Amino acid sequence: MNSLEICAGAGGQALGLELAGFEHAALVEIESPACATLRLNRPHWNVIEDDLRNVSGKHFKGIDLLAGGVPCPPFSKAGKQLGQEDERDLFPEAIRMVEEIQPKAVMLENVRGLLDAVFDDYREKIVDDLRKMGYTAEWKLLNASDFGVPQLRPRVVFVAIRNDLAHNFSWPKPLWHRPPTVGETLYDLMAENGWFLANRWKDWANDIAPTIVGGSKKHGGPDLGPTRAKRAWAALGVDGMGIADQAPEPNFIGLPRLTTRMVARLQGFPDSWQFFGKKTPAYRQIGNAFPPPVAQAVGLEIRKCLEAGITINLKRIHRL
Repeated sequence: MNSLEICAGAGGQALGLELAGFEHAALVEIESPACATLRLNRPHWNVIEDDLRNVSGKHFKGIDLLAGGVPCPPFSKAGKQLGQEDERDLFPEAIRMVEEIQPKAVMLENVRGLLDAVFDDYREKIVDDLRKMGYTAEWKLLNASDFGVPQLRPRVVFVAIRNDLAHNFSWPKPLWHRPPTVGETLYDLMAENGWFLANRWKDWANDIAPTIVGGSKKHGGPDLGPTRAKRAWAALGVDGMGIADQAPEPNFIGLPRLTTRMVARLQGFPDSWQFFGKKTPAYRQIGNAFPPPVAQAVGLEIRKCLEAGITINLKRIHRL
């Protein structure tokens, strides 16, 4: 199975789909630090550093899966929710790519705010546009914590399957076990410099994390979100006012800050995945990513759906 990734960011969705068995024909991303991260981790990937508006899908006609995470600010509650009036809205470009490529399946993710009533007509138009192209499409709210990610991170996922294959698709089912707590997830990283309170902190941080917010270039340095989010972090024993360069020193007193590696682990990235750039651009890449375990879960269901369709078609050909 092969795929084309648009608005690939730092590779959260791309990594998840790779784990689900998809090979990427190309990944399109406009931000240089994110492109550098993709090349750093997967030198063999074909990374196209460009605005999606400048990329033609005709070179990728027949790809199995078109996937991506189009920009979320047009729909985020943290912004003005301008939707299609926002110049950053790339859903029309994604639909153009579907029309040019005619993939077997489409997978796009975005923020929970896209499900707000104000965007009912917008979502319905996207479903209708794909229906006219021969796809069965649906929006679904998935919680990252249902798939092992130690974070309260609801994301809206859009899946469209070609009509002749759509009956084989099912949404992934939540895992039966709870995700690890922040303390369980980060204890070894918090203790790596010998912090004498690491064990106590682990017991304190006994819940999953609130939603990690990546922010944008229009804002200052990295922090863990607005005031309400910072209060939630404080309840877990974390100072959300910024990102640390390293774990607490042995005699540190107070609330520790997270490092970018800690944040990446809370997003579901493996420790082997590196992020290019200094602290601020690295944190933004991590905070804006789609958790790889969620992408993997959806990707596996899409792959099973497509493989089932191929098997059925081969049997029909054999009978003929």
